[in-house]
Amino acid sequence: MKTSHPDKVFYPGDHLTKGDVVEYYRTVAGVMLPHLRGRPLTLRRFPDGIGKPGWFQKHPGEHFPDSIRVERVPRRGGGTDEYVVCEDAETLEYLANQGSVEFHVWLSTVDAPERPDRLVLDLDPPDGTPVAELRAAARRIRDHYERVGLNAFVQATGGRGFHVLAPLDAKSDTETVLALSRALADVVAGEDPDRLTTAQRKDNRGDRIFLDANRNGYAQTFVAPYSLRARPGAAAATPLDWRELGGADPDGWSLAKEKRRLARKEDPWRNLGEHAASAEAALKRLT
Repeated sequence: MKTSHPDKVFYPGDHLTKGDVVEYYRTVAGVMLPHLRGRPLTLRRFPDGIGKPGWFQKHPGEHFPDSIRVERVPRRGGGTDEYVVCEDAETLEYLANQGSVEFHVWLSTVDAPERPDRLVLDLDPPDGTPVAELRAAARRIRDHYERVGLNAFVQATGGRGFHVLAPLDAKSDTETVLALSRALADVVAGEDPDRLTTAQRKDNRGDRIFLDANRNGYAQTFVAPYSLRARPGAAAATPLDWRELGGADPDGWSLAKEKRRLARKEDPWRNLGEHAASAEAALKRLT
């Protein structure tokens, strides 16, 4: 596929063009696609680069080619919505060529939208939070996952924080997974209430790190592994080994650094399905 307007500047402060972004997604397709396949996709599009207005796009454009998979997913309250599902490298490249900089995915698949196979807690820090505190909070979440029988995986989001994810067996409904995620967040925050919080209102958080369980609700998303972020620095969401966390920054992998990393390292999340656990059993252990 030929990239249209490859010299258009997409990251002004980093001197990166649309051609650079499309080539990045060509390079990472092999590791990124397993995290996209089968999942409703939300795009964050910046056709004129991140220096100009962009938008979130949940539903396919009228001009999208028939080769792109589109599925109808039930909407809470009745009816359905159409979503793009990225199944192959050609679709990923096409979407990047349309100015899609960020890719966000559901925690469930189009085949079982009410049965999540992912649970995610998002660490959302206020400005000025030392990265050491974020790392410590991520490890604390990991320890609590493991206590209730979940297997913990960590991702640098490419933004301000980390995600701690647990693969699930897709046998529990959204309400159970959301209840589990909120209960876990409450337990973790309760151990260190001076530095961690689950307060929904920003003005009630103070200078504490927000443990966000809301991404586990129906039709909610998290940033897909290896997605770029629409921020200066062109950092990518990067799955990590836990031993890497001690030297990791949330936005520590630029576009160029990510490509070098993948040339020498396998995807730490490549076998998520082998570690799936029961949300219902975990919730019973917790309560």
